[in-house]
Amino acid sequence: MFAAVLVLCMLGCALFASWLPLQVSIVTVFLFAGPHNWFELRYFLMRMPVRFGRSRNFFLTAFVGLGTLTITYVSLPLLYRAAIWSEEGWLTIIATWNTLLLCWLGILVWQRSKQKTKSNWFWVLPVTLALGAFNWLSPDFFSLILVYVHPLVALAFLDRHLRRNRPTWLRTYRSCLLMLPIVLGLMIWRLSQTTSLAEDNGLFWRITQHSGAELLPFVSSHLLVSVHLYLEMLHYGVWLLALPLLGPLVRGDSTRSNPYARVWDLKTVPLARHPLGFPKAVAIALWVGVVLVLMLWVGFSVNYSTTRDIYFTIAMAHVMAEAPFLLRMI
Repeated sequence: MFAAVLVLCMLGCALFASWLPLQVSIVTVFLFAGPHNWFELRYFLMRMPVRFGRSRNFFLTAFVGLGTLTITYVSLPLLYRAAIWSEEGWLTIIATWNTLLLCWLGILVWQRSKQKTKSNWFWVLPVTLALGAFNWLSPDFFSLILVYVHPLVALAFLDRHLRRNRPTWLRTYRSCLLMLPIVLGLMIWRLSQTTSLAEDNGLFWRITQHSGAELLPFVSSHLLVSVHLYLEMLHYGVWLLALPLLGPLVRGDSTRSNPYARVWDLKTVPLARHPLGFPKAVAIALWVGVVLVLMLWVGFSVNYSTTRDIYFTIAMAHVMAEAPFLLRMI
């Protein structure tokens, strides 16, 4: 049953993403962008230790880096609009930010390796240097690769989650994942000869550019948007369906028949349940998240294009936040 659901989801997402990529992209982002961030926030709160202990330096590096990188990333569009940079100068700025991101990730991986006494993560330095070199050779392509790689991180979270909560399902899940490159290959084969999508308005242009149409003019924008949309749909599916439905049950939990009712139960969040925890802070964070989701929906309804630009700029924070929590689950 689990395998059948996974296969149907993968094939269904591929079908919708290939059929009407622009329209489905608009609807998908409108409906699921905000809620999936809220579910990510709650999941991260569940994984946050009450006391950092030996992980103090790890989390300090994670939070300081996350705040610094987010602030600098949000400021990049302001620098771009200032129109004082040449194309080479702008690419240098992007490459510099990407380098800071790589250094931050490399330090996090190194710190995590120090906590795993039986692990040898010597590969961190050469991989970081190799990625950094590629970034400086082509910072725009490096940034585009991040756009396509990020949705796949959710699949890694689901893998770690199953290993802890449904270990007997893990082999089935990994077997089904072998279909992913096959489905992507079929999409590429089927859509590679299609006509590029019409960019009749600013919104359609933004969607195609976000998928790399300007950097890859020789590739059909229909293919690019469809592939990126497909990965994003899988990403949303993991955070909105798979992880909440497969969440661990708490002893004495009265919401077994409705997993989504459990997300409002603070007793399922160790940071709120522990005697030394912070239940009020957790509750405030979750309700602030709800307000932000509602504000995002209102913004999309009033001015979709502008709200989409703002969202994808600020959303870089949640993209980076996934790194330390995924490392903690390894």
